Amino acid sequence: MNEQIRALEQEFIRKDLPDFRAGDLIRVYEHVSMGKTGREGKRRIQLFEGIVIQVRGEGASKSFTVRKSSSGIGVEKVFPLYSPRIERIEQVERGRVRRARLTYLRPKRP
Repeated sequence: MNEQIRALEQEFIRKDLPDFRAGDLIRVYEHVSMGKTGREGKRRIQLFEGIVIQVRGEGASKSFTVRKSSSGIGVEKVFPLYSPRIERIEQVERGRVRRARLTYLRPKRP
């Protein structure tokens, strides 16, 4: 049964995404719907740039959390890695960290 699930997940896994981990500075280009919900609303690509705090899960359900500072306020966003809403991901800078989850950045950086 487990092999069947993995085989089914393989068609959803994208090969065009970079290999990143916690501590890396990345840019996520995400499709965002404006105005009305559904097909009538306009769509545009919105950039979210920040530090990867954690990567969790495996297979098609893998997700990652990105944190940035916007106008002095800390903003975190969780992205499903293989979501069709993600246009592309760029790795800006490789981080040197010794932890898998960087939750200690929450109180330090706004």
